[in-house]
Amino acid sequence: MKKISKLIVLTLGLIIASGSVVMAETKFTPLNFDDNTSVKPAVSTTSTSVDAKGTDLLDASQVVAGSKMQNSILQIDNAQVEIRNKLLNYKNSYAEIDARYNTVKTERKAAKKQIKYAEKKIKNLDNAKKKIRKNFQRNMNI
Repeated sequence: MKKISKLIVLTLGLIIASGSVVMAETKFTPLNFDDNTSVKPAVSTTSTSVDAKGTDLLDASQVVAGSKMQNSILQIDNAQVEIRNKLLNYKNSYAEIDARYNTVKTERKAAKKQIKYAEKKIKNLDNAKKKIRKNFQRNMNI
């Protein structure tokens, strides 16, 4: 078991190490930003009125296929809203089923207690009958 766990740990370590090397070697550009349209930091000069726009967001015109990307993001948002609505419906139906389950479960417990109580009463009555018979037989033998 220890050998298997060591092997798994070593394999995961190797995968992580090789994955980081691969990511470092490849050029990763998230959201398809074009290299020549990225925002460049302002050059510091000695003048007093320097406008640094390094923290501004990119305009849609700076992103490759801006309108198509915005449409696809809107479609994903709409799909996400639909799935969230379905999730709410699923949660509501689950809550209803769970409430019914808990109700049935408590009813089952109550019925089981009633059965046990009735069986206990029957057993007590049987014991009482046996005692009465024994006493009656003793009295008859006297």
